[in-house]
Amino acid sequence: MNEAPPRHPEYQYLDILQELLDHGDKRTDRTGVGTLALFGRHMRFDVSNAFPVLTTRKIYWQTAIKEMLWILSGGTNIRDLLQQRVHFWTDWPWARYRRETGEEISREDFETRVLEDLAFAEKWGDLGPVYGKQWRAWSNGSIEIDQVKQLVDRIKKAPTDRRLIIEGWNVGELDQMALPPCHKT
Repeated sequence: MNEAPPRHPEYQYLDILQELLDHGDKRTDRTGVGTLALFGRHMRFDVSNAFPVLTTRKIYWQTAIKEMLWILSGGTNIRDLLQQRVHFWTDWPWARYRRETGEEISREDFETRVLEDLAFAEKWGDLGPVYGKQWRAWSNGSIEIDQVKQLVDRIKKAPTDRRLIIEGWNVGELDQMALPPCHKT
């Protein structure tokens, strides 16, 4: 029996969002804003045509590509991103700097100092062991693993393997991260 092809990914996504708004379970979260949740929803789409980006926000592709290349390079410091005019990781080290030093520096002035002062950037521009570190130098304290290299090697040897996953969630280092991971790859 042939199944009907799934609806376009964007419509599946929007349908789930509408159901979430209409029937979602209200939850509290770390931000105090709150979230809505639904259990057990799923979407299906054929990635042989294209990989959908499911969002209601405008995607700035050049910025997203720069961030992905930074992560793939193992980057953990915002200086590399700021040199390419990518600013969306600044808030976490900027907040840490203001909290720990008590200096009420503007975001723009903080970014300028990160760009102009390498020692300042090394101390205050670092995000901790975020995606770049986890993907390229994941550690459990005694060993270090380059997950991207392992993944590429595994794809070459066993492209149908169901365990082709990169893990950003390193429980032993969560407390050192400016922002814990929010996605699986």
